[in-house]
Amino acid sequence: MNGPITIPSWDGGESEYSPEDQAKFEAMTGQDSFIRYDYAAVQSGHPHSLAVGLHDSPAGLLTWIVDLFRRWTNPAKALPEDAVDRDTLLTNVSIYWYTRSFVSSIRLYGESNSWGVPSVNSGVPTAAAVFPGDMSIRKIAEERHNIVRWTEFDRGGHMAAMEAPDLLTADIREFFRSLR
Repeated sequence: MNGPITIPSWDGGESEYSPEDQAKFEAMTGQDSFIRYDYAAVQSGHPHSLAVGLHDSPAGLLTWIVDLFRRWTNPAKALPEDAVDRDTLLTNVSIYWYTRSFVSSIRLYGESNSWGVPSVNSGVPTAAAVFPGDMSIRKIAEERHNIVRWTEFDRGGHMAAMEAPDLLTADIREFFRSLR
């Protein structure tokens, strides 16, 4: 998984987190947390309504996706196009536009419990690749998944396949080598 979703239970158990995870929890619950996660609330609450508007307006789709890239790409970069080549970003938006696949890409938000958080640990060996800006809390990920590999990177961002494909690819290969 790239940046596993680890929404806390909000029941006060965060005192058991490591100092790094405690900082992530505080960032999630701070005054900017709604600004960071409001897109998920919109996408989970009304995915089809949002998709109709964005499928009808290429400018709206571009604005929505560029804003997500602004929020989730490497926080050390000033602009999304500093983290992801502008042509790559426009290609990404074009794929959504020409295939009209935006609604299918956000459907998991509307169909999932707690923004995609599984309720039962499957036991499947799982690797987590965590890039700058990801708010993945290791303790929560380990409770929900059989984490056998946890790698944190110092460059890239949530859009790791576009920002740091070399790091993500190497990590995926190392994980699968360990399962042979």
